[in-house]
Amino acid sequence: MVIRPSNKHLNAQLIKAEAAGDKVIASAHSSELKGFGWKAACGNMPSAYLVGLLIGKRAKAKGVEGAILDIGLARPGSRIFAAAKGALDGGLVMPIDKEALPAEGRIRGDHVASYAKSFANDPELYKRKFSRYLRNKLKPEGLQENFATVQAKINSGEAQK
Repeated sequence: MVIRPSNKHLNAQLIKAEAAGDKVIASAHSSELKGFGWKAACGNMPSAYLVGLLIGKRAKAKGVEGAILDIGLARPGSRIFAAAKGALDGGLVMPIDKEALPAEGRIRGDHVASYAKSFANDPELYKRKFSRYLRNKLKPEGLQENFATVQAKINSGEAQK
């Protein structure tokens, strides 16, 4: 499983090495989350988990049981391991230290909601800090609900393409 983050997105692919060249078995990109109702940014930790869950479900649908995580030159942690946790929760088996995986609250976006609540006394600063969320008609305090909705859609089988 190859995971490559950029500043705004995350891409995950299951690759099989073959003599004629590498073959992509399944893939998922954070921009696909919009089709599941995702309203937040596509480069944050909750979206990384959802991409991992999406590729995990797609891999299982194609009969793939396990993978080895390839993070390339990226520094271990954060979004990469959130995507790996999503893939594990999606049914893939990967040798990975569970201590490296982010906490459930961080994956759901509790930290974003908590940060947003800290601006309750300054509505102008709140609007500036969270303009992208508000533009997409999502209050940052409601990120966990949006996360749960998208997660349920992926788990329900809408992910298999």
